[in-house]
Amino acid sequence: MLRRGPSGQRPVAPVLRGARWAGREALAGAAAGAGWAKSRGGELLDRIPTDEIEESVRETVSEARDRIDGFVRSELTDLRRALRRQRKRLGV
Repeated sequence: MLRRGPSGQRPVAPVLRGARWAGREALAGAAAGAGWAKSRGGELLDRIPTDEIEESVRETVSEARDRIDGFVRSELTDLRRALRRQRKRLGV
């Protein structure tokens, strides 16, 4: 990789040139996209249904909380049963 080839360049040099070019092109594309978003930002933000998203997230979190509570409740019940069995087995 570090030796020089017949052309006098290192074998990895074309890869580095390609990566440099790709980085410059990506930067230019990102800058153009950022400019476009800046010019239309307010318009785009108004089109996002924030109320619906908020309601959906609240419902999802509520359902998740209920499921977690049920799971924890059943695990505690199982743990209490296991403790009773162990106490009974040990004679405590």
